[in-house]
Amino acid sequence: MLISAKYCLGLLFVGATAVSGCSSAPSRANPPNPRVLPPAGTATPDVSELYRNIGLLAAPSPVAFVGKVSSFASAFPDTTLVLVSISIPNHALTFTREGDRYRAPYEVKLSLNRGEVEAANVNAMEIVRVGSFREVNRTDESIIFQHYFHVPPGVYVISAMVRDVGGSRGETQQDTITVPALGMGHLSTPVVVYEATGRSRLDSVPGLLVSPRSSAVFGRDSTVAIYVEAYGQGTRLPVDFVVRNEKGVQLLRDSATLARRGALFSGVVSVPISTVGVGIAQVSFTRRDAPDSVKAALFVSFGEDIPLMSFEDMLGYLRFFASAGRLSTLRNAPPERRATAWAEFLRATDPIPETSINEDMQSYFSRIQVANAQFRMDRNPGWLSDRGMVFVALGEPDQILERNVNQQISTTQMGATTRLQIWQYRNYSSQLVFYEDTGRWRLTRPSETEFLSLNTRRQR
Repeated sequence: MLISAKYCLGLLFVGATAVSGCSSAPSRANPPNPRVLPPAGTATPDVSELYRNIGLLAAPSPVAFVGKVSSFASAFPDTTLVLVSISIPNHALTFTREGDRYRAPYEVKLSLNRGEVEAANVNAMEIVRVGSFREVNRTDESIIFQHYFHVPPGVYVISAMVRDVGGSRGETQQDTITVPALGMGHLSTPVVVYEATGRSRLDSVPGLLVSPRSSAVFGRDSTVAIYVEAYGQGTRLPVDFVVRNEKGVQLLRDSATLARRGALFSGVVSVPISTVGVGIAQVSFTRRDAPDSVKAALFVSFGEDIPLMSFEDMLGYLRFFASAGRLSTLRNAPPERRATAWAEFLRATDPIPETSINEDMQSYFSRIQVANAQFRMDRNPGWLSDRGMVFVALGEPDQILERNVNQQISTTQMGATTRLQIWQYRNYSSQLVFYEDTGRWRLTRPSETEFLSLNTRRQR
């Protein structure tokens, strides 16, 4: 039996919560020096690589997608129910106008192979429609494709292909997976879900809306929901679960009870994000009546298109985005209040509260990526070079002028001809001057003072 489903998520994530605001005393801390490097590395990681590291299928841009494989018991001991879920962001597809809406066709091919034999496959053509141009550029988990297979337990090579039909481009990912034999005394794969309706018969499928990325956003999501099944006798089944970070440090230990639903046990376990914090975590479930234990990866980030980093490192990245007072409030928040403080910070700096992302912060980190590529220096990342920090803070200049002058600007030039770059910003009625000094472009002292003043005025 093959069952497919496709979902288009709305602008707000399921389970997103509003956090009540509170006021803070004004900070007396000095503003961070933009020339002081953050203690940790600042290279922007490949998000698809992070997803692969936690056991997911992940393809890079331009047709980025993330896939997850989950296993459940079936009505037959020699067959396992396998759910393959694929997450596709809207911006990976090419949309065209359709009346007052936008449409994008895409294709998904999935196959499970044992050696040279194809055990199962599906080829689906789908169309996603959105109501506004803003939704076209969404980078979150906006499209979810799901398909159930029934296959014998064993080792398989899974191949997943997603093709953007309108853009004639696609990406394929392969991985080796082990499909377990599940029955009495076992637990299913724990699955991060947006919605879950448990089943009561093993010859049916659970009603799940899965999060293939197995992710949550710090400060926006209060909890993450994990669906799990168990198989055996009795009226209820207690299970213990432990959350550990990527270093193996225990963050949370708790228990839950799975209710009896016909031929099996099932339930949704809620894990508080404030306890997990930011980073990659692993949730382990163990039965009390049997030795079976299963694990699920959990990816908690600051938001879409924002590199995974610690809370402290994030504050270093935001030096050109937010005011010293706002950063001081975040820095002084105790660990148990960081999620709330971050939610308040996002709400205060979000230009379009109706959407699920902070567009200004998303653009800010996009500029960091561009600056790292265009203005990279020998030792420091590009976004902390003089041109990089101006680009990140103020955006792309309206015009760049270059000229040579016979004028000594720094003590190292010894009166030689100096190359200048003049960046003009019309909206600030400003022009900032850079000079070339031993192969590096530096702000002149007056321009540095002007930049710091401009950035202080524009910071949220």
